[in-house]
Amino acid sequence: MGRRRGLQREVAVLALSSLTWVLAACYQSPTPVVPPLISAASLLKDQSVALGYTLSVAVQQAFAGSWEVQGLPAWLTASPMSGTGNLNTTLFANRSVSVTTAASQPTLASDVKVKWTAPNGATGSVTLKVGADLYALTGRVEDSAGSLRLPATDLSVAGAASVRAATPAARGVVVGYRSQAARVQAMKTLSTEFLSTDASLPRVALRSAAGQVLTLSTPDVQGTIARLVARPEVAYAVPDATLSALDLGQPIQAAGQPVGTQSVSPQGLLSTPLNSGDDFAPLQWAFRLLGYPAVWRDMQQNPYTRAVTVAVLDTGVRYDHPDLKGRLYGPGDGALDVLGYSKDSVTGAVLYDNGDGDGPDTDPTDPATPGRSDISHGTHVSGIIAATWGNFTPPCNGCSGSGVAGASYTAPVKVLPIRVLDAPGGNGSESDIALAIRYAAGDPVTLSDGKTYTSPHPAQVINLSLGGPLSAQTVTGQAQIEVLCDAVARATTLGSLVVAAGGNFGGSAPIYPAACPGAVSVASVSLSDSAVPLHAYYSDQYQQVALSAPGGQPGTYYNGGTFNNQPLPDEILSTGWNYARNLPGYYLEAGTSQAAPQVSVLAALMLSKGVVATPAAALDRMLVTASDLGAAGRDPTYGVGLINPAAALGAPTVSNTLGLSVQDAQGRSYAPTLDSVGRFTAYLPDGAFRVVAGRDSNGNGFAGESGEPRAERTVSFGPAQPGFDVGTLTP
Repeated sequence: MGRRRGLQREVAVLALSSLTWVLAACYQSPTPVVPPLISAASLLKDQSVALGYTLSVAVQQAFAGSWEVQGLPAWLTASPMSGTGNLNTTLFANRSVSVTTAASQPTLASDVKVKWTAPNGATGSVTLKVGADLYALTGRVEDSAGSLRLPATDLSVAGAASVRAATPAARGVVVGYRSQAARVQAMKTLSTEFLSTDASLPRVALRSAAGQVLTLSTPDVQGTIARLVARPEVAYAVPDATLSALDLGQPIQAAGQPVGTQSVSPQGLLSTPLNSGDDFAPLQWAFRLLGYPAVWRDMQQNPYTRAVTVAVLDTGVRYDHPDLKGRLYGPGDGALDVLGYSKDSVTGAVLYDNGDGDGPDTDPTDPATPGRSDISHGTHVSGIIAATWGNFTPPCNGCSGSGVAGASYTAPVKVLPIRVLDAPGGNGSESDIALAIRYAAGDPVTLSDGKTYTSPHPAQVINLSLGGPLSAQTVTGQAQIEVLCDAVARATTLGSLVVAAGGNFGGSAPIYPAACPGAVSVASVSLSDSAVPLHAYYSDQYQQVALSAPGGQPGTYYNGGTFNNQPLPDEILSTGWNYARNLPGYYLEAGTSQAAPQVSVLAALMLSKGVVATPAAALDRMLVTASDLGAAGRDPTYGVGLINPAAALGAPTVSNTLGLSVQDAQGRSYAPTLDSVGRFTAYLPDGAFRVVAGRDSNGNGFAGESGEPRAERTVSFGPAQPGFDVGTLTP
């Protein structure tokens, strides 16, 4: 987005060149071919180029050499970029990339450099001074009862998508049989047949079974599939693909005491917002964005009493983290580690070690491994849902004695940890994840230890902060996604709500299991410097995306807090584990992994309060109360919109200020300044916009959300309509 000024070289260079050749002739050098002089009139010249309200403009000058356009600002493109002969190119304006949130500048202006080479070899450059007018939106927000909210003034989100390292290849095969009886019989015969000492045959180990599905471990995936698909009792055999935790790389650990600001209770309101007094709670901006201070006040005034289980299928959890004490089901109470530990039946070599040195059991502790540097992804996700409020004994000198707050506050919401991702990589097979989904929902499952497990606490909500870009194309007659999607369908049938991270790959391909029918795919948003949150750059966009929630975004600092004596990045702070010191900690991470539990805990709170009776009804209410972002209606970027806990839970009003936002179809938001009587002028790019004036009832600064008073107009700008007055908006 930088601007470069071109410099025009003097034609006098040609005269110097000729003189040099003349001097050289005194030494009897070969007679040179002297390039002809070119008059200044025949060279390219500086030029002012005015687009006005148009979207493109032609730039033409007579010239006999070659030329190249350089130094284009972000809001301009050129076609062609170079040529020979007359300068003849067209500049195209993309005004939206350079209009700030305040929308206060009526024009855009930039210098564009054109480098030229004359026929005689001389070179130089000229400057095109390019300007474009922006389109004017005017109107007035009428407020007869309260004060005006003045939004922030700049929108410049930067950063490139962080791509997670490639996950390991499949390490086994998932086999679907035409009946459960056929699967049971296969368990008896395959162990004899495939464990042959014949080196020409692929060796396998039986890993798990549920329903009509059997999972095998084998170093020869394709060879095993080839043998199985020829059998009449086999419906399909597919690679057991590997999925991963969906966070974004290096976490940042909290140290010392935080510096931040908490909400100030407005005067003269029916209720005041309630904030946690925990040490790091002021830095948990996502809860304030979602209006949780109003929810927590509601919870205090009208206790939520119904017990709810949220299964977290992840890397496991650290039971010894003091901020999660009493909020987790433990070993012997439904917690489970489904991961296997396998050795070659002939050589005894370890084929797969999940990190804890043993196979399936009822202890899903996220284990220490040599040199481990991550922070326990499952512990981070669990803290968003259920971290305790209040004090505990500090685990070390200088450690926090209260930490962070979880969304569930006093509601009886407990996490059922199920370990499906290994250590330290955070990877897991789709077969293990599918089994865990079934187990979490209440189905009995048989694991590689030969034991059958049934949860005593079937989960109303299942959180999957993991996923990958699996193929929906058929492999040996069966889509690769079937194993996961069948498990999601089964869990839904049993009454569970399956919530999954929408993906951090920054693309448009569906991510599974989030894209499975029946799953709730969650996209990530983060803060902008307007009151309206913005789609996170890494969050995948596809038609199955259902809802959005805060997942944070590295590289931006709009929340205003301070962390370790530095500005706080717009990431999500939660519980974690320091494996180097073997101590609990608090870490910043970003990703759809952090967005998904925001949806999961909201569903749990609706069930706990009794606003809805079933998980399916909880989903319906979240969809109905979500705040629409971007294009009107459901879209691949935001789904239906941003979850709105205050509206979904019927929380009391804690604020009554007015606000104004202007959103385009891509989710970019503009916040023009209101003057003392509510008038505004916004200078905008071309496109369609929703102009929303509303009241902020939940105190998050985002006025006119679902359930809040609002007045809305739509308007489109372009060369045919460079200005529009929406009149008076009275929410």
